[in-house]
Amino acid sequence: MTINHNYYLDLAFKLAEKNLGQTKLNPSVGSVVVKNGTVISSGITSLNGRPHSEFNALNNIKNCSGASLYTTLEPCTHYGKTPPCVNIIIKKKIKNVYYAFEDPDFRTFKKAKKIFDQKGIKSKLIRSKNYNNFYKSYFINKKKSVPFVTAKIAVSKDYLTINKKSKWITNKTSRNIVHLLRSRYDCILSTSKSINQDDSLLNCRIDGLNNKKPDLFIIDLKLKLRKKLLLNKYLKIRKTYLITSKKKHKQTSEYKKLGYKIVLIDKLDDKNDLNLLYKKIYKTGYSRVLIETGLTFLNNLIKNKMIHVLYIFKSDKKLGKNGKNNDTIKYLRKIHPKLLSINLNGDSLLKKEF
Repeated sequence: MTINHNYYLDLAFKLAEKNLGQTKLNPSVGSVVVKNGTVISSGITSLNGRPHSEFNALNNIKNCSGASLYTTLEPCTHYGKTPPCVNIIIKKKIKNVYYAFEDPDFRTFKKAKKIFDQKGIKSKLIRSKNYNNFYKSYFINKKKSVPFVTAKIAVSKDYLTINKKSKWITNKTSRNIVHLLRSRYDCILSTSKSINQDDSLLNCRIDGLNNKKPDLFIIDLKLKLRKKLLLNKYLKIRKTYLITSKKKHKQTSEYKKLGYKIVLIDKLDDKNDLNLLYKKIYKTGYSRVLIETGLTFLNNLIKNKMIHVLYIFKSDKKLGKNGKNNDTIKYLRKIHPKLLSINLNGDSLLKKEF
């Protein structure tokens, strides 16, 4: 009988997608257990990263001897806060293990197969054609110790980024996609200028995703963030950081009393400063950042090549005299993003990978 390994691996990836951006510094992994051509169990990396998906898939099965395990990433082999996943795979007498990516973590990289060979378990790396870039963010995390950085911006048909008469540029469908996008990141990076202007919450306002509120980092070097904002209501249930150069306690104490956490950084003038900020965010425990700012800061990131992915939500309407830009649009116009085939009721979504 011919077994369609990609079919089961794709099932595992669909599971992993559910917790993408919700597993802190651990990757979101999906696992499927198959016996006699039937899926008998499945698992996904738990919120905040533990337990791992293989443990979740195998822990409660009484009889899976001789079964096959399909998992999106090479099972871990090292002891950390939990035992390695290879242990429970061996204990449960799994016969075959198939995985789509080798784990770039040096503690596991290419080690699982050697352990399985010693125990008489067949294992094989099978690339999934439909998910070639799924772990791009995790590979960047491990290689550079910085988060995976995605930015988004809304523009009118005539490339204006500020609507003088409304808070919105794009339609409701586009805005819903933004909420979905936020749910796949563990934090959002914005600026005090953007938040002061819009009094924005930057959360997920879609049924079923309301609890997936990314934590928030606000660049506010001179502490100009308004004290009365809508997002202050959520400071007790959502970590919100102020990135500032103000080191005096009196200048930061009021924000701390409100519930903000302070991150000190000297300046944000060049690429080295931005890279230091990224490393601070990663060291704090965040692996995927969504940047939602105005054109000025976005231009700075584009110029310094500090973005991995850019989404442009483009309205089908021109703003003309009702719109404006606070900075040059030339950097966005030089980018040649790919048009995504998503129905946004007239709006367009373009994606550029760097």
